[in-house]
Amino acid sequence: MTTPVKLAVVYYSSTGTITEIAKELHDTGVKAGADVRLLKVAELAPQAAIDSNAAWAANHAATAGIPEATAADIEWADAVIFGTPTRFGNVSSQLKQFIDTLGGLWAEGKLADKIYSGFVSSAAAHAGQESTLLALYNSIHHFGGLTVTPGFTDPNKFTDGNPYGTSHVDAQGANPVDDVTRTAARIQAERVIKIASAIKEAA
Repeated sequence: MTTPVKLAVVYYSSTGTITEIAKELHDTGVKAGADVRLLKVAELAPQAAIDSNAAWAANHAATAGIPEATAADIEWADAVIFGTPTRFGNVSSQLKQFIDTLGGLWAEGKLADKIYSGFVSSAAAHAGQESTLLALYNSIHHFGGLTVTPGFTDPNKFTDGNPYGTSHVDAQGANPVDDVTRTAARIQAERVIKIASAIKEAA
């Protein structure tokens, strides 16, 4: 019997939207039989900035027990799903800083041949969700990784409409993560695990 897929869900979240999607991906992975690690990247903002936003401070406190991702977690994983809010159509500095620490693994070829995927949120519609995911996937090409996106492989994907990865418009916290986004996350996690499992079985 093939050993379970090792999945790392690695994310940055300020006010909690990406945290909620990350948890949905984690739970779906566990239900699908994967060995899943839910991991946040280190916060770079000063405490004063965090404390100035009630939602940011609440999420920071609520996720204090979630481990911070390390390069060792990426080396361990068969598949990695990265999550980030949009920052001017690009990934957050926190997630980018973590990705930049993976140079040692890259130099050793240890980032290659793994499955990678991404998810994202933004404050407004058409506010860089797809460009953020495409920017994230640029790094995966350099890794020699295998990008697995949800595409329109499930009829429900025509509801959320983003083939590049799960995305959510939170309207500055006015739109909590809903069933459409949770369904998209489940489709994405199941597809990542399916493809990663097939690769493990063929190896």
